[in-house]
Amino acid sequence: MTHPRPRYQSIAPADANAVVNALPHVVLVIGAAGDVRFANMAAEQFLGASAAWLLGRPLADLLPADSPLFALIAQARSDRASVSEYGVTLQSPRIGEHFGTVQVAPLAEQPESVVVTIHEQSIARKIDHQLTHRHAARSVTAMAALLAHEVKNPLSGIRGAAQLLEQNAAPEDRELTRLICDETDRICALVDRMEVFSDGQPIERAPVNIHAVLEHVRKLAEAGFARHVRFIENYDPSLPPVQGNRDLLVQLFLNLVKNAAEAVSLTGGEIALSTAYQHGVRLAVPGSERRMQLPLVVTVQDNGGGIPEDLRPHLFDPFVTTKSSGNGLGLALVAKIVGDHGGVIEFDSEPRRTVFRVMLPIHRAEVTRT
Repeated sequence: MTHPRPRYQSIAPADANAVVNALPHVVLVIGAAGDVRFANMAAEQFLGASAAWLLGRPLADLLPADSPLFALIAQARSDRASVSEYGVTLQSPRIGEHFGTVQVAPLAEQPESVVVTIHEQSIARKIDHQLTHRHAARSVTAMAALLAHEVKNPLSGIRGAAQLLEQNAAPEDRELTRLICDETDRICALVDRMEVFSDGQPIERAPVNIHAVLEHVRKLAEAGFARHVRFIENYDPSLPPVQGNRDLLVQLFLNLVKNAAEAVSLTGGEIALSTAYQHGVRLAVPGSERRMQLPLVVTVQDNGGGIPEDLRPHLFDPFVTTKSSGNGLGLALVAKIVGDHGGVIEFDSEPRRTVFRVMLPIHRAEVTRT
């Protein structure tokens, strides 16, 4: 019996140049001699010249010698691996000032040639991110005053009640009472520290096992707000420790998991926690030439309904929430904690798939990992 051929087989293969030219992001191919070998239409607009004029022209004629793009190209060639850097400013009299994410990857067939892609963000967006963190800091400070007055006293009562229950609890229940005591202590310590979040003082850092943090967060969630959720864990056991503050990292991922748990349905809800080592991810530190390595990636993914389109540009602003009873400070605090760790947080959302990715620096003693 013969089956009819699927319709897609009759469609002619797409022209590669047409596909690349349709992309809204800049795509350049730079040869071994530093000359432009290919430029898509977005690159023509970005560089203010036609492809015919650009081809064969040295990139050094278009950008100043100290542009961070040249360092990224050199690293991609020496490592023979892709390199990404967030928060890069590219500027020259020809192109003006641009801000965004730059990715450089070597061509498999021509190792000395590299593909450069630039995902541009406006300077206004850069300023908006800075203001978001400042507003988050103010919100955290205001919230701290309320918490110190209204929360610490009840917490001491909760802790005392848990200790009394622990005396007569069965061995299998003592883990839960111990969890209550540990969490009340952590929240009290967090309240004590929250008022200094916005005073410019650096946070206390130490090597932190990110998997121990995520395991603690999962246990808290399963014992409380996420009883209805199925957790999926996909961890890289070889990861080095994070250079960070353990309690703040617990708070960060607890907020993300809580949001995910509230987004999924009461039946069939899933939250996937994963970790990975992503070579070549860096962040340009504003106001300096320093580049921070952010190779450790933690992902929190849920199968909920997704984030409404109109909220996405303001998701990390304080007092932005989809919950009728929420105060909209959770993700503002997340953004503040990530920023204090020198990290980056990003998200993608569509129905039944919302992903938050947190990129963090590793402990310096482990930076030599290959």
